[in-house]
Amino acid sequence: MSRIPPLSRLSLLAAALALSACGQKEETPSPAATPEVAQTSVCGKVTVANMNWQSAEVLAHIDNIILSKGYGCEVELVPGDTMPTLTAMMEKGQPDVAPEAWINAVRQPLDAAVKEGKLHYAAKSLADGGVEGWWIPKYLADAHPDIKTIDDALKHPELFPSAENKRKGAVHNCPSGWNCQLTTGNAFKAWDAADKGFLLVDTGSAAGLDGSIAKAYERKQGWLGYYWAPTSILGKYEMVKLDAGVPHNKEAWEACNAKAECDNPKKSDWARAEVFTVLTDRFQKAGGPAVDYLNKRSWSNDTVNGLLAWMSDQQATGADGAAHFLKTQPEIWSAWVTPEVAEKVKSAL
Repeated sequence: MSRIPPLSRLSLLAAALALSACGQKEETPSPAATPEVAQTSVCGKVTVANMNWQSAEVLAHIDNIILSKGYGCEVELVPGDTMPTLTAMMEKGQPDVAPEAWINAVRQPLDAAVKEGKLHYAAKSLADGGVEGWWIPKYLADAHPDIKTIDDALKHPELFPSAENKRKGAVHNCPSGWNCQLTTGNAFKAWDAADKGFLLVDTGSAAGLDGSIAKAYERKQGWLGYYWAPTSILGKYEMVKLDAGVPHNKEAWEACNAKAECDNPKKSDWARAEVFTVLTDRFQKAGGPAVDYLNKRSWSNDTVNGLLAWMSDQQATGADGAAHFLKTQPEIWSAWVTPEVAEKVKSAL
């Protein structure tokens, strides 16, 4: 999948207001100086990228509700995708917020833009990062506690029978046309899976890959293959990621493992994708308390997997998923905001 440490934040405007207030006599505040109005005027208009995959879409809608109802921002959701959105933010300063930016693919130019002060990293959108690798069902992992690594799994082709040839084991590949199809195929070669009695199965599409997991679960059969988190499938079907047994080999990965023409791939773990919220300098300076929220707003893959599974079952939109999350899991999101903001959001739901 391709979708630094967060910088410390200080709202200059909020600090200036606090210092100014210290020197004033106690007076009845004018309507323009009330906290609600001040917060609204500080935040103002903000454009938020509504990325075109499910976890990013629901996060954009959560930001929409919290920023508008909790902080009085005038929010506009705009269509987005990793490369176009981050490029536009670097070159044009718009949109103001990318809620779920998978930055590995654009790390160098993005780091440069942050160093120049054009952009800012806020919280990690995914606290534990985006995860890729080879997985097996939890029921199989429980039944075979000796299988913890990819090498362990490849000792048992009989546990992962191929539909094409029952005498062979199956490793399910990433969907056709995705970059992970190359890396999975090269991992298959690096681990000598063919010599160990396995076939590499072309799943054709994301639906085909998901369907193969669902079918294995329904029949309680063995399944081995590539997957990633967060996704609705991992919220619906409990899977265990196998340890690669080796660290990520960045040099080998970039030189060969991630390429179509790779004669000698090396064993390598998948890099854990760093997933951040990215802000423009304009909003970093103008957003006031809303920026503090974006510096705290972070959730785990388990939380996202569960929400996406609910959305999938309900055929829910990003807006539906955001409302459901805010109504049912206040213990998570209330930690991102002040008690006053939390009450405003709850009242608006």
